[in-house]
Amino acid sequence: MDLISATILLIIVTDPLGNLPMVIACLEGTKRPQHFVRREVLLAGLVLLLALFLGPGLLRILHLSEEALRLAGGILLFLIALKLIFPTDTSWMGVKSGEEPILFPLAVPLVAGPSAVATVMLFAAQYPDKMGIWVVAILIAMSISLITFSFAPMVHRFVGHRGLAAFQRLMGMLLSVIAVQMLISAIEEIFLKTGTGA
Repeated sequence: MDLISATILLIIVTDPLGNLPMVIACLEGTKRPQHFVRREVLLAGLVLLLALFLGPGLLRILHLSEEALRLAGGILLFLIALKLIFPTDTSWMGVKSGEEPILFPLAVPLVAGPSAVATVMLFAAQYPDKMGIWVVAILIAMSISLITFSFAPMVHRFVGHRGLAAFQRLMGMLLSVIAVQMLISAIEEIFLKTGTGA
């Protein structure tokens, strides 16, 4: 996987346009919206960088295989894809009117959610010699989220609720294909190792 592929995958997983409705809801209780957006994207980026550098070591400590991570990542990606295609009520996120949330729910789990964390951990586990590329991919994806969130009210007025919903479903379809491919690759590697061991 190269920089472009990793960046596109991270953008799909972090889903900046799909998160716009929640961003707009969070901004309702903020006095400094641009400061709020920058802080939350920065926190999300830090979470992903920590997962990138500390994830492989954590896998070794817990004796978890790359195949297990890939299977888990594929399942999580598929669940996120289903949520994008068939959106549900997001009131469980706990955003209350008049309050300014911090870290939760915008930075985590909306941007740096389980699927994004699993994705960067998988990058580091599979290609530890490309850490620089993964860092750049994370920075680009976070920059796109920052730009998108900064123009959240304007974008919402321009494309409307239906436009955001349509794009969200499109991202869900793409993500579901990526998730299925991750699952297929993990299963193939498991059977390959089993056959080699036999």
